[in-house]
Amino acid sequence: MADGSFVTTRGLVTLAFMAVACSGSPSGTDGSSSGGSTTSAGGKSTSAATTGGASAANGGKATSSSGGKATGGATTGGTSSAPVGGTSTSGSKASGGATTGTSTATGGKASGGSGGTSSGGNANGGAATGGTSTATGGKANGGTGGTSSSSSKSTGGATMGGTSTATGGTSSTTKITLPTANASWDYEIGGIYTPPSGVKVVSRDRNSAPAAGLYNICYVNGFQIQPDEESFWTGQHPTLILRDSANKPVVDTAWNEMLLDTSTAAKRTELAAIVGGWITKCKTDGFNAVEIDNLDSYSRSSGLLTQANNIAFMAQLSAVAHQNGLAIAQKNSSELLGSVATMGTDFAVVEECNRYSECDTYTAAYGTLVFIIEYRLQDFQTGCTKYPQLSIVLRDLNVSTPSSSSYVYQGC
Repeated sequence: MADGSFVTTRGLVTLAFMAVACSGSPSGTDGSSSGGSTTSAGGKSTSAATTGGASAANGGKATSSSGGKATGGATTGGTSSAPVGGTSTSGSKASGGATTGTSTATGGKASGGSGGTSSGGNANGGAATGGTSTATGGKANGGTGGTSSSSSKSTGGATMGGTSTATGGTSSTTKITLPTANASWDYEIGGIYTPPSGVKVVSRDRNSAPAAGLYNICYVNGFQIQPDEESFWTGQHPTLILRDSANKPVVDTAWNEMLLDTSTAAKRTELAAIVGGWITKCKTDGFNAVEIDNLDSYSRSSGLLTQANNIAFMAQLSAVAHQNGLAIAQKNSSELLGSVATMGTDFAVVEECNRYSECDTYTAAYGTLVFIIEYRLQDFQTGCTKYPQLSIVLRDLNVSTPSSSSYVYQGC
């Protein structure tokens, strides 16, 4: 759902919220509402995946490093020995699941025979074969004295292993912490308040302060323009607004939000500098993760955008999140679950999946790391009975605060 106003997930009720843009954007609220702009028919919204991490068998990631050996699962392709006076090239050790095959790396472990010489070759993130599957999300790159980076994922765990960087044999790790599966949670993107007792996970607008002592998800409207931020985009970045053949902005009429133009790699790079700045601020403000809304903007673009455009942009945003040590959630859009590996998303934030019988599709992709918001009591009760292993909350359509007469909160 988009902030700035609220309607039902299928676009029935609209109310306004203000969002404050960071990284040079004007003030306002990235509030969201039921169904949000993530609500095309079926309450779906787009999400995307990371590029830039490599996923290995057994939940690990193959990591190539130069100048030293990477740690990880059992690997084959180890040392080679040369005969007297001979020369040998060794395969480096890659981390991750059991691997066979060699991915050569400078500084890789090799032993030479008497009087012989041994050298490790150049690593270029060689994909280890047999037991290591490299997910879209990129390859670890390394060269002589170079730098290799990769990130590893675990689902249902608390930590994503992080991003490891090796240069000349040294490494540092940025850990990515995932939310605890089945934790009690609250959805406060329409206004913040002291979370109910027992809540461990909370989602708040990027312009709000995170809740002390809890796992905080930062809500970012990354594919459409808040109505109160139009002057920022029209004045400073007019070419990044999606326009029709008459050069008029394409608008999501349910939310009165102009669409951002993700149609080319150049524009996605420009957009990533802006939205990525918001994500970076989420990190500095103390959030643990981000959720990017309106990822299904292509469905409202009159054919000017494609799923592939938005998936590619989401992958860039996921890379920024991971570089900052933040986990990133897919927001709605069950039709894109087949692209999770490409998008690089780590868990899901889903509106009304019980109402539209979509929860199973999300658990198939993310296991128990699915955080659900329902807006009707019967759907909430159905979810609590059918999915006791998931985090489910009942909220009012306006996602209001306890001071409002429309405030509703229940958790199971």
